[in-house]
Amino acid sequence: MSTDGRENKGAGGKRPAWIIGMVVCLAGAAAAIFCLVRAGMASRREEELFSQLSEETVPNQTEPENQSQEAAITPAPEKSWEELSLEEKNRKLEEAFGIEIPDKDLDFTSLKMEVNPDIYAWIYIPDSSIDYPILRHPEDNSYYLNYNIDGTKGLPGCIYTEDYNTTDFTDNNTVVYGHNMKNGTMFAGLHNYEDTEFFQMHPYIYIYTPEEVFVYRVFGAYEFSNIHLLAGYETKTEEGFGEYLEEVKEVRSMNSNFDRVEEITEKDRILTLSTCASNKPDRRYLVQGVQLRVTDSAEDQNEN
Repeated sequence: MSTDGRENKGAGGKRPAWIIGMVVCLAGAAAAIFCLVRAGMASRREEELFSQLSEETVPNQTEPENQSQEAAITPAPEKSWEELSLEEKNRKLEEAFGIEIPDKDLDFTSLKMEVNPDIYAWIYIPDSSIDYPILRHPEDNSYYLNYNIDGTKGLPGCIYTEDYNTTDFTDNNTVVYGHNMKNGTMFAGLHNYEDTEFFQMHPYIYIYTPEEVFVYRVFGAYEFSNIHLLAGYETKTEEGFGEYLEEVKEVRSMNSNFDRVEEITEKDRILTLSTCASNKPDRRYLVQGVQLRVTDSAEDQNEN
């Protein structure tokens, strides 16, 4: 009995130590696995969060770089008209108005030194005899009406302007004079504009200076009174110039030609070429053009 009693005590008493140790180990392993799983899930959540933040902050991080790149490729500010070279001015005129400026090999320094110091510009009208220097005497407005380019007195005189105008063609109305020679020289060629076909086929007058080429689109060719256009009209102010233009619009004569599609306003600059009307000493024959200018908007120029 004593033997059975020891066996019963063993069976109903404490569990063997190895079982307890095994249970503890299993519990620890389970806890460790739980911690690992939890840590893994947390790590994935963090990765997803950083990925999301990275995507959200990319524009902010790359914006300075993009700005820097844009700044690097931004073209330099355009030059003002005065800063452009003669070639650049011509190119802009040609591009803006779809014209081709005739090349002329003019050396104004040589012309002044070797021909006449009063030469300051050159006028050219294609398919005409008009291809001459423009002069202005420093003291006598009528000098080149009666004197030739070499200083001799008599005809044909010269193509010239007066001191009512500047020599930079910035006046509202620049008036250029020349004789109507019977041999077809000087400003006799202006009378070609009496022919409607010539008027339509030769719409441009070119004025060359050392600094640039001025291009004028012809808008009128007609007989007018012999009034002095610069002394007889107040054209230095926009208001006075506008009133003069209104009078021009009212001109009607048998041998006149007008391009009335183009509206000329007091904001424009015009060129007036003046010569004698054929066999009418009290009349003048005028050919007028509006200066084509490249401003802030070439479209504005095309509208004028």
